[in-house]
Amino acid sequence: MTKKIFIVYGHYDQNSFNAAIKDTFIKTVEKKGYKVDLIDLYKDKFDPVFSGEEPDEKVLQHRKKIEDSAVIVLIAPIWNFRMPAIVEGWIDKVLAPPWAFRFKKLFGNYGYPIGNLKGKKAIVFCTYGSPQFAVRTFFLNMPTKRLRRGVFNICGIKEVIYRRYFAVPFVEESKREKFLKDVENTANKI
Repeated sequence: MTKKIFIVYGHYDQNSFNAAIKDTFIKTVEKKGYKVDLIDLYKDKFDPVFSGEEPDEKVLQHRKKIEDSAVIVLIAPIWNFRMPAIVEGWIDKVLAPPWAFRFKKLFGNYGYPIGNLKGKKAIVFCTYGSPQFAVRTFFLNMPTKRLRRGVFNICGIKEVIYRRYFAVPFVEESKREKFLKDVENTANKI
C-alpha cells in the first residue's frame, strides 16, 4: 500500500521560498514512492472564517485526506509570530473538536483533551524574516510551542518535526540552498 502525505500549503506567492520548500519536499517524497495530496489554501480560496457553522464539504474533504494520510505537512511563513490567517483558519475549521479531539470531563467545567489523530506524524516547515536569536530569546519560540502543544499534541499527534528557516529575506543564496537541503533531508527521513 502506498503511503500518503497530506500537505497544507499557505503562501500566496508561487515564487516564494515557501514554494521552493513545497516543491523540494514533494519531489523528494515522490521519489521515495509516497503519494502526495496537496492543498494550496490561497489557490483554492479556502475561507478561513469560522463562525460556529457545521463543517462544509471542503472541510470534510480535508478531514478525509488527513484520515487517509500517514503524515500531515504544513508549509507557511510566520507573520507576527503566527502562521498566516488562512492557515490559522484552516486549523480552526479542520482540526476542530469533536473530529480531531474531544474533551474527557473530570469534574465541573474541568476536563482534558483526548486526541483522535493518534498514530499520525506532523511536519511543519516555517520561514521567518526574523533572525533565530530574536525568535528564541525574546519570543520564547512561541510559534513552535503553540503548534506542537496547542494544536498537534491536543489532536493526539505526538511525533512533530518542526523545521524553521530564519531571516530568509536577508540570507545569501548559498544559505537558502542549505535550507532546501535540510528540507530534502527531512523528507528522506520519513
